[in-house]
This record gives sequence, structure tokens and C-alpha cells, in this order.
Amino acid sequence: MQNLLHNLNPEQLAAVTLPAQSALILAGAGSGKTRVLTTRIAWLIQTGQVSPSGVLAVTFTNKASKEMLARLSAMLPINTRGMWIGTFHGLCNRLLRAHHKDAGLPQTFQILDSQDQLSAIKRLLKAMNVDDEKYPARNVMYFINGAKDQGLRAHEVEANDDYNRKFVELYDLYDQQCQREGVVDFAELLLRTYELMSRNQPLREHYQSRFKHILVDEFQDTNDLQYKWLKLMAGQHSAVFAVGDDDQSIYAFRGANVGNMSAFEREFKVENLIKLEQNYRSHGHILDSANTLIANNSKRLGKNLRTDAGHGEPVRIQEVSSDLQEAQWIIEEAKSLINEGALRSEIAILYRSNAQSRVIEHALFSNGIPYKVYGGQRYFERAEVKHAIAYLQLMDNLHNDSAFLRVVNFPTRGIGARSLEQLQDAARQYGISLYAAVPFVTGKAGAVLGAFTKLIEAARFETQQLPLPEMVQIMLDMSGLMEHYRTEKEGADRIENLEQLVNAATLFVSEEGFGADAPALLGPQASAMAGAAITLADGVEIIDADAQLSTIMSPLSAFLSHASLEAGDNQAKTGQDALQLMTVHSSKGLEFDAVFITGLEEGLFPHENSQQEESGVEEERRLMYVAITRAKKRLYLSFSQTRMLHGQTRYNMRSRFFDELPDEALKWLSPKIQVQKNDWFARPKAAWVDEPQAGANNIAKNFKRDSGWRIGENVAHQKFGEGVIVNIEGGGDNARAQINFGKHGMKLLDLTVAKLEKV
Repeated sequence: MQNLLHNLNPEQLAAVTLPAQSALILAGAGSGKTRVLTTRIAWLIQTGQVSPSGVLAVTFTNKASKEMLARLSAMLPINTRGMWIGTFHGLCNRLLRAHHKDAGLPQTFQILDSQDQLSAIKRLLKAMNVDDEKYPARNVMYFINGAKDQGLRAHEVEANDDYNRKFVELYDLYDQQCQREGVVDFAELLLRTYELMSRNQPLREHYQSRFKHILVDEFQDTNDLQYKWLKLMAGQHSAVFAVGDDDQSIYAFRGANVGNMSAFEREFKVENLIKLEQNYRSHGHILDSANTLIANNSKRLGKNLRTDAGHGEPVRIQEVSSDLQEAQWIIEEAKSLINEGALRSEIAILYRSNAQSRVIEHALFSNGIPYKVYGGQRYFERAEVKHAIAYLQLMDNLHNDSAFLRVVNFPTRGIGARSLEQLQDAARQYGISLYAAVPFVTGKAGAVLGAFTKLIEAARFETQQLPLPEMVQIMLDMSGLMEHYRTEKEGADRIENLEQLVNAATLFVSEEGFGADAPALLGPQASAMAGAAITLADGVEIIDADAQLSTIMSPLSAFLSHASLEAGDNQAKTGQDALQLMTVHSSKGLEFDAVFITGLEEGLFPHENSQQEESGVEEERRLMYVAITRAKKRLYLSFSQTRMLHGQTRYNMRSRFFDELPDEALKWLSPKIQVQKNDWFARPKAAWVDEPQAGANNIAKNFKRDSGWRIGENVAHQKFGEGVIVNIEGGGDNARAQINFGKHGMKLLDLTVAKLEKV
């Protein structure tokens, strides 16, 4: 026992050894929350308060759940394979596989990833002759997912005009299409599980009595439906151990509701609120900056990070005249760090918008500095892998229309758009899948389509008794994919990726305990679920999803689910020793010795879309807090007076966040030449800026209009305060100026009416 709890600080120890009551753990950045969660589970098991099968632990990434399982295995001599530790989507998939009949799903239902879902919606819009300019497929997808994340079916969504009623209608038709094809999207996994548990009392009570301890990671990122799901699983008697940080809630655009933390504290009558404020990542000046910044947010649960590591280096700030100069400055500083012995992989360059990376990438490439853009295309999202997965999906579920359409003519086999139209007409007429409709298509089109279905059937027959890796290899050959890419000029990488699919299948079978010789395909009569039934006291029989996937799914079905659910969890610091480039959103959960936060300008960070309401700016501030707390030893902040974005030059004011940082933690690197008030580079509240380049004032004069004002000039307005002119249109009595007023956003003012003063 002592060994399990050693080296925990007082707050961590208090959290790990809490009594069996619901608790809220405010875990600051770098405070060891994964250690606390894992040790809590190990302590509960070791002290006999719960068995491994009585724990339900929910994470937000596959990476986090795998790390927890690995740590548990190292702590205790237990088999963690059957434990209920995973992501919301992974655990819901497991429940639905075990109770697919009650959920109204086929045993071999398949999961649509975001690409597949978008394709399915495009197919629906085309079939219904919907104007895809008025109702873009991506907007329809956002509408459907947003409704599901709130726990709403189509008939429950309020629509107060014809435009929104069409979205609701499309949502309903999409649901029907998915049900017909035996597929579910990510949001459906959670909603379908919630609905199943809500209406099936014996099932609900079975799991509520089983999971006496529920632990939730990253609680601040839960959306409305996830919180309702947790409340349903907990019932009246489970102890919920929620770990989160309201200061790091940055996913409102995905539906995350930071208010769930306060709601949880209230609804679960939380008596134990523990703050993990000891930071093991960053030096003092970095933490002071984070603490002072986030204190400007209202409605916080409140905490203050501290460290024993000392103040460390001050936070360095640089103002430059252009984004090109910003990129060059980053390179010079990075080179200096590398010369001091820093690894390139321990240097991260963060930006608010992906569009900012182009200039930085170009500068790195020109200087021969290796770099990696984090969050690139994941393995299972690559086109050639998606093709191979689609063939496997058809072999598992012949009625998956999305998979059918993806590969029916890839590699090309003479099936044109007209043939597919005939097939889709037949499928609609008889209310059946595309695969089932093939016999109803006559002539040459019918013959070619028939040859494709025979290919799929032959592949199923050839592999029906073979293990999954052998099935994958045979499919790659019979489908013609390997041959197709061999003839491509640059197909070597694609072939390598396809061969990697065989390795992935081998590893998956081993990790999930299927057995090396287990047949990949299982008919319903040969289901491995035999013997997994449990009869409850009232005579109701359910299937218990207690053990690993091998008890409830065929190897092929399980592998396909894994491919859809696998988030890729790109590791920013693997492989080549290269500088890491990423958006601030992508950086959450990572840490680096040195971090550059670029583009700290009003309208960019905080983003202009956030400035209409207070909650939007507060989310941006939390995003800045996340960015700051990625840094361990060195933190650099930069902003530029001009920036080329989306083909236009922007004239910028520095971000309000600089005014929210503690002066004693900062070191301004810009040359200490204070610019005169009438200089076009002057900034409202400006400290020190770069000395203007030769000719800069001449450039400014070129923008001058006959209004007497010029672009780049600083002005003051009685209502909006100080700002900078970013554009002037018209002239004389019709002159108008577009002015960035920082905290008040962008305003378009009539220069003959607005009482502006030069600053």
C-alpha cells in the first residue's frame, strides 16, 4: 500500500484516498492528473473496495486510455484487458455490440468516420435533389451532429422556418438511410447507447449496480449528452470521480460545455473538491503568466498553479513589422536554442489559425531546418487505406452503400455514372441496398456490376476460414488495389501503407486476444458470444459485455470498428528530430521545453469571431492559457504589425492578452526605441516596437486618401477608444474607414460623421 502511494504530494494523496463518494478534482496543467486517476483505480482495487470489472473509467482519447491501462498493469498484478477503460465512443461501441438487438442494430453494424459520414450525406442530398449550395453537405453534417450531441432526434429539434425545417427533414432521412445500411456515426454511438439505457430498465440497473466507481478524465470537455450519459450510468449509488480543469475548456465549438463542472458539483452534491495546483512541468514565470491571464475570466472554479522549480527564464516578447520577419525571428531563436543543446523535437511553434503556418514553413524549408506539422493526415484516413477498409467493410456487411460506392469502380472496371444512376434508382424503387439491387440492373451495366458483386462474394468465400491478417492480404490482391498502385508513378508509398494494414491486423488480433488462428469472418450462428448471456433475477436475459472484444465480435468486425474509432493520436514528438508546428487546439495535452506562440494580434488571437460576446473571448483566453502552459523552460510570444492572411494584408493591434500578463515575468526583446506618437507603426498602449524599416513611412503615404487619414494610422474614438485604421474606401464626403478597435472589434465608420482624433 505504502509503495502505491509513495511520492504523491498532499493534494494528490487526498484525491487518491477519498472515500466512496462523488468528488471533483480540479487538476491544473502539468499537475499529474493521469497519475492521480490511475493510482485512484489501483488503490480502490488493492484495498478491496472494487474489483477490476467494477470500474468504469472514461477518457477522451485512445492515447489516454492506453496510457492508463499500461500504468495499471505496472502497478498491480492484474489482467487489464477486460477492464472498462476507454473513450466515450469506444465504451458505447462495446455496449452496443453486446446489446445490438435491443439497440435495433445488426450485429455487424459499422461505424462511419467523419469522412464516411460526409460522403453518406452528399449521397443523400444527391438522391433527394437537394441544392447543395443552399444546404452544403458539411453544414448538414454539423446540424445533425449538433442535434445528436444535445440528445435530440429529428422530431425533437425545433425548427421555426422553412430553411431549418429542411435541415430537420434531412436529419430524419439521414437516420433512415443509416438504419437501412446498418451503419452509425460517432455521435450516434453515444445517443443510441443513451436511448437504450434510458428505456431498458433491467439493463440500466445491471450496469448501475456493477459500476460502483466511475472515473472521468478531462471532464471540462464533456458535452450535454456525455454528461447525461454519465448521470444515467451512475444512477443513485455510484461514486463519480471527475477530474478536469475548467481553465482548459477550449472545445465549445465541438459542443463541450464547461458549465457541466459546476452542474456536477451541484447535482452530485460534491463534498470533496480538491485542487491539484502543484505543477511539475513549467517554471515560475511561465506559471505566473498563465495564472494572471486566466484570472481575468469570470465564473471560474478557481485555482492557482505553483512550482518548486524556481522562476526560470522570463517570458520573451517580440514585436515585428511583418509575418515574414516574425518567421525569421523564430528561426534565429530556434537556432540559438539548438546551439545550446535543445532537441528540435522539444521546440514547438503554435498558431491560432492553420493559415499562419505557410510563412513559417517556407522560412524553415528555406533555412534547411527539419520540421513536422502536427495533426497531418492519419493512417486510417489515407485514401489507399480507406479503399482497402471499404472492401473489408463490404465483406463484413454487404449492405454498406458508402463502402460499395467507394470501391465499385476502384480500381476502374468500366462502371460509369449512368450505370450507378440505374443502380441507385433500382435501390430506391425497392427500398434495398445497392448491393441487393444489382440483379435488377440489366444490360451491360448489370453485367459489369454483377462481376463486382461476384468479386466480393469470391473474396468472402476464399477467406471465410482464414485468420484476419491472411484475409486482409488476399483482399488486397483480389481487389486489384496492389496491382493498381504498382502501376502508379508514385505508388510505392501507397503500397507500403497497404502492406502496413496486414501488420496492423496482426497486431490487433494479438492485442485483443482473438487467437492467431481465429477465423476473421463469423456467421451469426457461429457468434463468439455463446455463453456470454446473463439471466437477471426477473428472468430478463441480457448479453454481458464483460470481457474483451473477442467475446462479442468477429475479428473482422472488431478490426473495422477499431479502424473507425482509432483517433490516430498523432505523436508530435516521435521519429525525426524536427521542430513541431501545430495549432493551439492541437497542442492540448502536450508539453515542450520551448514554445513559441505566434500571431498574438487582435482579430487573430483572440479570434475576431469570438469578440461579439464575453463567453467567446473567455474561451479564447482559456486557449491562450493552454498555449502558455505547454512550455516547460522557455516561452516566446510574438506579434506582427502587418500580416498577409487569405490574400490580404492586415494591419494589426497587439492582442489584449499582453495587457493581462504580469510585467515582472516578461522580457521585451524588441529594440528599445520608443516610436513617436505620429508614427504609423505606433500602437495603442504600445511599449517598445521594432525600429521602422527604411521606406516604411513612404509605404504608409501610398495608402493615404484625400480624407486626410491614412491606413495604419492610430486614432481615438469617444465610444470605442483607441484603434488603428486598416482600410479606407471612398473619398471626400463619402470616405469611410475600417478601424480595428481591439476589444470593441472592427468598425466601419463614416469619416465625415465620426469624431476621430489622431493619436
